Amino acid sequence: MKSINSFLITALSAAFVAGSALAAGPAPQAAKPDLAKGEAIYSAACVACHAADGNSGTPVNPKLAQQHPEYLLKQLQEFKSGKRANAVMSGMVAGLSNDDMRNIAYWLASKPAKPGFAKEKDTVALGERIYRGGIPDRQIAACASCHSPNGAGMPAQYPRMSGQHADYTAAQLVSFREGVRKNSVQMTQVASKMNDREIKAVSDYIAGLR
Repeated sequence: MKSINSFLITALSAAFVAGSALAAGPAPQAAKPDLAKGEAIYSAACVACHAADGNSGTPVNPKLAQQHPEYLLKQLQEFKSGKRANAVMSGMVAGLSNDDMRNIAYWLASKPAKPGFAKEKDTVALGERIYRGGIPDRQIAACASCHSPNGAGMPAQYPRMSGQHADYTAAQLVSFREGVRKNSVQMTQVASKMNDREIKAVSDYIAGLR
């Protein structure tokens, strides 16, 4: 008798939960990004460093055009929260709402990226070897395994890298290695095993990917 009562109570509880879920309806979906608003905010705040179309011409400032919007949104949110430390960017995003950041991210994703070029002939072979095969004897994974063979990355997971300024990429790898940038455990683990020559070589190689 007890077992029957227990069964009935469990069944009734499950039915109540299911009914409540149906009554609540489907979970609300995020509003469609407003690209016009994203462009307006970007034009007012970001152009000086990242150029009008997101293809920064300054080697220390990243190219943002055609970057995966989920990745851009995550970075903006982490600049605002302090998880990714950068005094300039933290100030720039302080007054932005989550919708503002989302609109900017999707507008930038809609802009075509301009290709870059590798410049260091003496290290391009080393850079390619690291990017495509890693450094197995030091347990350094191939960059291509996450960022794809052509540097296109994987939406919502890993950023697009192809054509990125070598100076910027190298600076980020050093920041991960030194523990200054702390918002990716995976990248910290990879960069911590790389020396300056390896970082510069793979950063230059990435700049020429397309």
